[in-house]
Amino acid sequence: MQHFDMLVIGSGPAGRRAAVQSAKLGKSVLVVDRGRRLGGVSVHTGTIPSKTIRETVLNLSGFRERGFYGRGYRVKQEIAVSDIVERLRKTLDHEVEVLQHQFMRNQVRSVHAAAQFVDRNTARIVSENNERYEVGFEHALVAVGTRPFRPDSVPFDSRHIFDSDEILDLAHLPRNMTVVGGGVIGVEYATIFSALDVPVTLIEQRSSLLDFVDREIVEDFVHQMRDRGIQVRLGTGIDKVAAVDGHAEVTLADGRTVRSEIVLYAAGRSGAVDGLGLEAVGIEADARGRIKVDPKTFQTAVPNIYAAGDVIGFPSLASTSMEQGRVAACHAFGMALPPAPETFPYGIYAVPEISTVGQSEEEVRKSGVAYECGVARFRETSRGHIMGVDSGFLKLIFSLESRRLLGAHIVGEGATELIHIGQAVINLGGTVDFFVENTFNYPTLAEAYKIAGLDAWNRMGRG
Repeated sequence: MQHFDMLVIGSGPAGRRAAVQSAKLGKSVLVVDRGRRLGGVSVHTGTIPSKTIRETVLNLSGFRERGFYGRGYRVKQEIAVSDIVERLRKTLDHEVEVLQHQFMRNQVRSVHAAAQFVDRNTARIVSENNERYEVGFEHALVAVGTRPFRPDSVPFDSRHIFDSDEILDLAHLPRNMTVVGGGVIGVEYATIFSALDVPVTLIEQRSSLLDFVDREIVEDFVHQMRDRGIQVRLGTGIDKVAAVDGHAEVTLADGRTVRSEIVLYAAGRSGAVDGLGLEAVGIEADARGRIKVDPKTFQTAVPNIYAAGDVIGFPSLASTSMEQGRVAACHAFGMALPPAPETFPYGIYAVPEISTVGQSEEEVRKSGVAYECGVARFRETSRGHIMGVDSGFLKLIFSLESRRLLGAHIVGEGATELIHIGQAVINLGGTVDFFVENTFNYPTLAEAYKIAGLDAWNRMGRG
């Protein structure tokens, strides 16, 4: 029986980063992934595909240029699924190739198989052709990711009713669609298809979308969605989803019926922990397949077995998953780590993008800290005007007492890139004076930080 210092189950962001970090520390590593190719959910059905589709849609539809040329403008008049699939295939091939080379360069072994714990230092490996063997390990990391939540009451058929993995296999663009679920995945796909001029209805049983995001940002986002014709129905549950006579029907709890060619059911995800044999080592997963870990070390209830990535729940981001995997590997092999950063950015790749870091205005108000806000609207910047951006804004929140930046929130073009300036200032303890005293390239969207900083500075009585 072969023995490895680190057994990694899953090759998504958390698994790949843990594997490479362990190898960099001179440890022997085996990565086991039951997918046909390396990369996990992130590469094949999640982060990379949805962002690739988004970029392709924005390019081919000419959506970014409509501020200048009108809502009827298109770069390519007839956009087919094949246009999107071609770019998606090239992107995914490149991602897998990079990952394979990274493993090869760092002498990380990988196998396409399923792994099942036998005991706290042994796992059974089962290949696609049912070949079975056991390996020993000193430490293990569970990074199996998640799969779409599929309640038995929803008759998924990959023709009219899809989950968020199946939606990648659409045969053609639908005439119209309904999205059930107003979480990150739901709003991303709803707005991406809307950018293709597909009529979309978004249904969310809660009374608001994206509850973890600053309310002012969400209100502007929902306004933009409705302005584009997206029907947003909040505060109503789902009674029934069915395929009827060549279309899909969603019956709401209040008795209304929404008909469309397809339904995307995107109401949550569940940890892909089935078949891992967690019970053999004394690890329990909750009803949604999530594993509880120490938030600092990512150890499970079994000290030499770690878990990271989406399988441990919020925030379920590729970026945080990578860092969790790295931290877990470092802790496993006794490498000291500095304290975790104060904050991390959250990016939502909808149309428009949303990105946030630090505290929302609601959180600051609840904490009792006296504060002031500064706002810069992209349409008022020269760069925004050049680009034809007619919506979106940056919001900064500062403490009146310490003058420190407490939160940065953006809705609009380039939000997920721009947010890193706010992240750096927050984590380095920067104040409103940084934005006032420093020069930003002109014309850029990043100049919005200067404008928002000056706005807050004047409101704070410093002007």
